[in-house]
Amino acid sequence: MEKVFPSAEAAIADVFDGATIMFGGFASAGSPTTLILALKHKGVQGITGIANNIGIGDRLDDLCESFQLKKMVCSFAIRASSAAKSRFEQQYRQGLVELELMPQGTLAERIRAGGAGIGAFYTPTGVGTVVEAAKEKRTIDGRDYLLEYPLRADFAFLKAHKADRFGNLVYRYASRNFNAVMATAADVVIAEVDEIVEPGELDPELVVTPSVYVDRIVKGDRHVIRWYT
Repeated sequence: MEKVFPSAEAAIADVFDGATIMFGGFASAGSPTTLILALKHKGVQGITGIANNIGIGDRLDDLCESFQLKKMVCSFAIRASSAAKSRFEQQYRQGLVELELMPQGTLAERIRAGGAGIGAFYTPTGVGTVVEAAKEKRTIDGRDYLLEYPLRADFAFLKAHKADRFGNLVYRYASRNFNAVMATAADVVIAEVDEIVEPGELDPELVVTPSVYVDRIVKGDRHVIRWYT
């Protein structure tokens, strides 16, 4: 199957209204900006987004210009020390978009569980805080744990440094972050990359995400990072 698409628009052509989409990245590192901007241009509505952050060095906040987001599941969305509010934060405070906030490690593990087929898991993270509200709590060997459920998505938008035409992905330094685990937890995985090479050109020892997880590849553009300070 041909995995290399001619444009980001072609790669996301079947993304539908109401889709749940995972977005790789940690602030600006490893964020699939080209795919995000194509999604904005396509005008898909009612999106449930799953990402580490929004409005913190990424371009996910651009989706709020036309109110495309219904809900965000993430670890960082509100910056109390910032004078400038992101569009998402403004809309959240007005009750126009939903937010499910959780500790970063819990988010990563929920995504991993979704990819591994784990039905649920217990974690001590969040016990005794607002995080435990409405969650099942259980004491195991004298320690309290919260029950958390896996996360999966219809699509995952990833950012990698290189890919071969089969879809094997190599990441650059910290940009690996959430991208690798999200590749396992979505029905359709679309990777934006800096460079596409022929099969056999990648060092197998550097491949983090094997081609079996990747459905589509597109060469990304260079973008300016936006920060709200």
